[in-house]
Amino acid sequence: MLANMQKRSKSSESRTATVKRRTKETKISATVDLDGTGAYDVSTGVGFLDHMIEQLARHSLVDIALAAEGDLHIDQHHTTEDSGIVLGQAFAEALGDKAGIVRYGACYLPMDETLTRVALDVSGRPYLVWKVDFTRSKIGEMDTELFREWFQAFAQNAGITLHVETLYSENSHHMAETCYKALARALRQAIAIDPRQSGRVPSTKGQL
Repeated sequence: MLANMQKRSKSSESRTATVKRRTKETKISATVDLDGTGAYDVSTGVGFLDHMIEQLARHSLVDIALAAEGDLHIDQHHTTEDSGIVLGQAFAEALGDKAGIVRYGACYLPMDETLTRVALDVSGRPYLVWKVDFTRSKIGEMDTELFREWFQAFAQNAGITLHVETLYSENSHHMAETCYKALARALRQAIAIDPRQSGRVPSTKGQL
């Protein structure tokens, strides 16, 4: 009965949402406030993933609370991917009909020798382009191949078109961190309320 159980709630007065998801592999709860201050409370059991989601909150100014319990005795795949799923769903719920938002965002993010570019469209049409080639198989205890899984899950469930490319780098830690920070800054632009839109959905179709 508990497998694949999912609960969602959204405040009608503010751009906040909570999503809870439970499967045989993970139990995850995420709450976001798109108009927050970048506060965070993150616990996934994967230390480096916690650090990256904290960076996402801090640099997007989105408040994020995320708690995950997963089958880490197997590996980190399910916890990483499902955290992206639930956080993406929370963003989508909080955005609602996307009325009044800027919609597009982009960022070139430097960190020492590394430069990463993120461009995104809060389009309702999920798509990921991922051009990040890590030089190491692990950062700490986290498999670097799992970063693509997180970004894919987040993009699909947030309903965004997301392009991520590290243009050059020598350090895998810097590569991962710039991906999350650049995502944060691009999201901060895209989900901001544009006063010139006067509450309209930013599309000639009338919906996103």
